[in-house]
Amino acid sequence: MPNQFKIPFIPTEEATPLVNSLVVLIESLLAENQLLKETVQQMRDEIAVLKGEKAKPKFKASRLDKDAGNKPSDSGDDDENKKRPGSSKRAKTAQLTIHHTEIIKCVEPLPEGSRFKGYRDWVVQDIKIEAHNTKYRLECWQTPTGEMLVGVLPEALEKQHFGPELRTYIIYQHHHCQVTQPLLWEQLQEWGVDISVGQIDALLTSKQDSFVVEKDSLLSTALEVTDSITVDDSGARHQGKNGYVTHMGNAYFAWFASTNSKSRINFLNLLHAGPVGYIISEDAVNYMQEQGLAQKPLLRLQSHPLYGLEAIKGIPDTGSWEQHMDSLGITGKRHRQIATEGALIGSLLEKGFRHDLAIVSDGAGQFAIFLHALCWVHTERLVHKLIPLNETHRQDIARVRGQIWDFYADLKAYQIQPEPNRIAEFENRFDEIFTQKTSFETLNSALKRSWGHKDELLLVLRRPGIPLHTNGSETDIRDYVKKRKISGGTRSDLGKQCRDTFASLKKTCRKLGISFWAYLTDRLLLKNEIPPLASIIRQRALVTEPPP
Repeated sequence: MPNQFKIPFIPTEEATPLVNSLVVLIESLLAENQLLKETVQQMRDEIAVLKGEKAKPKFKASRLDKDAGNKPSDSGDDDENKKRPGSSKRAKTAQLTIHHTEIIKCVEPLPEGSRFKGYRDWVVQDIKIEAHNTKYRLECWQTPTGEMLVGVLPEALEKQHFGPELRTYIIYQHHHCQVTQPLLWEQLQEWGVDISVGQIDALLTSKQDSFVVEKDSLLSTALEVTDSITVDDSGARHQGKNGYVTHMGNAYFAWFASTNSKSRINFLNLLHAGPVGYIISEDAVNYMQEQGLAQKPLLRLQSHPLYGLEAIKGIPDTGSWEQHMDSLGITGKRHRQIATEGALIGSLLEKGFRHDLAIVSDGAGQFAIFLHALCWVHTERLVHKLIPLNETHRQDIARVRGQIWDFYADLKAYQIQPEPNRIAEFENRFDEIFTQKTSFETLNSALKRSWGHKDELLLVLRRPGIPLHTNGSETDIRDYVKKRKISGGTRSDLGKQCRDTFASLKKTCRKLGISFWAYLTDRLLLKNEIPPLASIIRQRALVTEPPP
């Protein structure tokens, strides 16, 4: 039991609003007390480790009950389902390309009359890791007029002293395998490659414009041709300061951008997928009214020539927009924020942003715009993370969690075979689950909070193709978190740009079933055999729908 204290049963007639509020207060204090106890124990464990002692042991629950009945039967009844070990394995070497064949003669003396019966093949897989240096001798000719003509290096070299395969390896190791620059330098030195740490950094960050352009095209194309995206954000260090990385993606692409903010203004800027503009259109004004912008600043924005017939011209940059608000006397922080958000929305819609694009998030406020849907996993987590104070609370939590997961399973089945005539049934079940009253007031508050987002949680009933969770975004952004733990953060703006670029391209390649190594090799060797990733996304999105 987390706490020995038990709240006594309160009859319904005595459960006044004051009593309920006091019960919630007591429950929150007990939960906070339990968390503080756990924190103190963690600190004690850490101090013990620093002293050379052992931390408090953690005993895992026995798995005897879980494993019972899972072992295969020895009675012999399932012999028909049993197969010889290895019988279902594929031939591992059948599809291998053989680069070298060596014949090994029989060392035993051959008796007279022996007959040659062919060969028994034994395939050995190996790799060759060694420096490979090439000297290009460029012919130099002088014409009768004195002009010097010199041979031209292969285009893939880009007048560099390090070949495309070495550059591919460095980018792959750093951005895909999370190998730090010092370890890369040490590794290459041991292999006989004469390269400095500064040159490794230059190969990772400089002359990557083509990759940056291809990365930027992913988002603009995906927003145009797909029906939904999932979004998430996390921390990202830059120049020794805490910042944020925002992820947008779906089954076809992943796109990252590091900024120093995770506000709604920042998210709207990123959705522009290019140059950002500000337009005071009718849609912008409607948004400002919904957000409660005061009448005076709203009238000033509407009365300006930029509203109405001139709205389509808009304001092309952030500096000009800030000056415009200053000229209108809009100085309040909240007023400027709402006006900026509205103007960005007006610009987005003027550029052709789709009203029907579903944005699925974990509930963070900056993502709650346009057609917004919520993640069911995060919704259930609100219940799962509650700390029960007695056995009755524990039972209530278990029962409600079971109801939520059963409802979630039925929603997944609905996605596979939508039945519009069942929408009312799902809505009624939703109300029954999230408006019920339990003995745990904190649980009741969590359910009431989720019930307030009914439309966002049940959007899937009208749009069966959208995902029910943001697991895809959380999985994509996990590599970003691992890189942050290994490397800390970026130091230059160019390094930050390349981190976002190659993280986006790597994840997108994986989703499209393209080898990231093959992609890098294709681009750096200028083969261009792999089409632009944006065109692959467009083609696949128009042919198939992404899995929910």
